[in-house]
Parts: sequence; structure tokens; C-alpha cells
Amino acid sequence: MTSIDCDVAVIGAGTAGLAAERHARKNGARTVLIDPAFRGTTCAAVGCMPSKLLIAAAQAAHSVRQAPEFGVMATAEVDGKAVMARVRALRDHFVAGVKDSFERVPQKLKGKARFTSATTLELEGGERVTAKAIVIATGATPSVPEDYDVVSDLVLTNETVFELEDFPKRLAVIGAGSLGAELAQAFARLGVEVTLLDSGSGVAGLKGEEAARMADFLREDMAVHLEAKVKVARDGAGARLDWEQGSVVVDRVLVAAGRPPALKGLGLETTGLVLDDHGTPEFDHATLRCGSSTIFIAGDANHDRPVLHEATAEGSIAGRNAANLSNILAAERKVPMAITFTHPNVATVGHVPEGVETVTGRADYADQGRARAEAHNRGFVRLEGDGEGHILSATLCMPDGEHVAHYFALAISQGMTAAEMLDQPIYHPTLEEGLRKALSQICQHCNLPVPWDRRSGPQPGDI
Repeated sequence: MTSIDCDVAVIGAGTAGLAAERHARKNGARTVLIDPAFRGTTCAAVGCMPSKLLIAAAQAAHSVRQAPEFGVMATAEVDGKAVMARVRALRDHFVAGVKDSFERVPQKLKGKARFTSATTLELEGGERVTAKAIVIATGATPSVPEDYDVVSDLVLTNETVFELEDFPKRLAVIGAGSLGAELAQAFARLGVEVTLLDSGSGVAGLKGEEAARMADFLREDMAVHLEAKVKVARDGAGARLDWEQGSVVVDRVLVAAGRPPALKGLGLETTGLVLDDHGTPEFDHATLRCGSSTIFIAGDANHDRPVLHEATAEGSIAGRNAANLSNILAAERKVPMAITFTHPNVATVGHVPEGVETVTGRADYADQGRARAEAHNRGFVRLEGDGEGHILSATLCMPDGEHVAHYFALAISQGMTAAEMLDQPIYHPTLEEGLRKALSQICQHCNLPVPWDRRSGPQPGDI
């Protein structure tokens, strides 16, 4: 058995793992990066980038079909094989960039690792690693319920769907969360007959009436069934999905029902760590340290904020702290932000601290000027502020919400009030103008002076 000693061992060469190894090394640690495949990050290989490539193709097809509304006569003919070939070609380009970064890591070990104690790891190839600190950055993996075993050859996940050579004629998507909603709408706009099903009532992170409105937007492209308890059966060469309100036969089933942390087989039971009900180590969200141990956990493996920019931040925090066990620092975390790249975009920014009473501002995009000009007039905004008018959170379901979300992340991080946001320049005609109503409502609730609004006429000194 080959024995290796190091200061910091990092398990997982994804976004969080690469950041952890890099920052541990920058802080003077001797590192080892361990991964079963070194295939590239989830984002580049099977997540963010290939899905956005598919969405881009879908938006191109949708724009052509929508062109007659502007007096432009055009028809769209979609070549599924060409679409998927472009998705894979550019996906591989992005993955190659990640793989280049592996070459800059001084010490790497390929294979599955498992803990044999809180400071030792064994790899399937026989290597033994002893480390002063260990960072768990194993990511997450698709969850496919056992019910789908009967049609396992027809099941797709985010890790296999981009390998399709051509589109299926009929596709069921299970799960209306961000991933399911994005891919379902993309395939539907590319001409696939899509049925989106979810056992719950939420859509793309929205709940209640807001989820219902988003579901209606999605129904413009496909069938959407919420609170559908699905039963699966084989139907010839296809799959039949039955639920109380209906039934559908499809050629393939894309399961997007969640991505739990990839911790199985890691031997966490040997570490002495306290595990939660899902088998995830309990950890400090500011330091990423698991209890009082020398083990840290970052990225999708801790399932706290499973998005790329947070994985990078968490890897950086964990790597720095793992290399400085005598001086572990609590980091100030970024404003929470999550975006679903459907059309309209869905974004949630910030959060309301427990026990804080809020005031609400709302706006609708059905008749917003710029949105109507571009025939994207679908959506709404809900803002929550505290009693002094500081913006705490924003829920956006609107065109270009992915960009407006960053506007609110900055405002929340700077502690801005609705009045201060209204006092910033808002160009005409832009989608940002549609935010005025929601911001003004918060000002009125909090008895804040509302800065000049063109609808109320010019004020002294404004001209």
C-alpha cells in the first residue's frame, strides 16, 4: 500500500474542490486532490453550460416562431441532431478548459476515496492518504426513484440527457424545480411533445399563487401537471405515466427530482462526525468546518447553496481554513441568489431573517412598456423590506430577471432602502422601470419620501 502524507487532502475535483485545493496551496499547504474520474466540473460537463446551450437553441427557435407578431414572416425548422451536436461540441470545449486547470495541481490521485478515520483516507487503488485536514467536495448526484426501474432503459438524467443523438418525439420531465422547468421548456420549444409533472405544487422555487402563475406561463409551451402522484409502467417501446387526473405515454423520461449530496460509500461513519437525518455532516456555515474536527465540507456536497458561485466561495473558505487550523476564520457569506433560466426567468435574491416583520411591494409585467415592445410581457415581482424600507429579498419572475437579480443582490448587500434604489438612475425605456411600483409601495408602507417619479410630474430642481 502506497502511503502519502499531506497537509490538506481534497476529495472531489469539481468547482468547490478545485477552489479548495487552490486556496489551501496558496496558504502554504501541501495538498492532494482526489477524484474518481477528473471529468470536469458538474457545471461544464452536465449542468450549467450544456443546459444553457440547449436553452439558447430553444430561444432561437422560439424567436423565429414569434417573428410574425412583429410583421416578420419566418418559419423554424429544427434539426435535433444538429442541435445536440452543437451542445456536445461546445460542452466539450468548456470541459477542456477545466481539464487544463487539473494540470496545475501538483499532486493528484485518481480513484474513489473513503475515510478510515478522521485523518486518513484509502483509495480503491490501494493508496493511503494521511492528512492534517480533509475537505469533502464530492458534489451531488441525480436521484432516480426505484419506481422508474421498470423503464430504466428510457430514463434520462442531467448526466445523460446531453448525450442524446436526436430528440425524442415525446418526453416526460419529472420534477418542476429549476432543472426540470428549464429543460422541459427548452425541449418543448425545440418541438418535442413535453409533459412536465411534479408531485408537489412548487415551480422553479416558487410557491403558492406565484408557482401557479409560473405554471401557466410554462403551459404556453407544454402540458404541466402539479400535485401529480405518478405511477410508471412499460407501454411497448415507451413508458406510460399515470396519475389521478390523467395519463401519458412517452418515448423517454427525464428525471429531475433532485440531486442529493454524493456521500454514499465515503465511510463517514468512521470519522466521529455528527450526521443529520440525510447523512450529511453537521457543519458551520461560516467556516465550513464539520463540528470541532479537521474535516470541512464545501459545494453541493453540503447541499446548502447548490449553485456554482457559492461552490467557488465555499471551496475557497474551506481550503483556506483547512490550511490554517490554528486560525480558522468565519467568512461573511454572499447574498443568497438563485436563478432559473426559463422564459420568463425566475430569480430569488436575499432572505428574510426569522422573526422580522416585513412590508411588501409588488409589480406586474403584463403591461410594462419595454416588455410589451418585445412581446415578453409576462411576469411579476415581489419585494420584501423591513420596517425602515431596507430591501431584504426579491422574488422575480420576469424577462431578463437573471440580470435584474444582480441589481437586487448589490442593493441588499449595501443595505439600500427602496427610496435609495428609486433615487438611482433608471433609464427609459427599460425593464427596470417596471420595478418602480414595487419599490414605491415599500416606501409608502414605511412612510419614506418617494423620490421623483415621472408619473407624478416634475418636481422643483428635477429639470
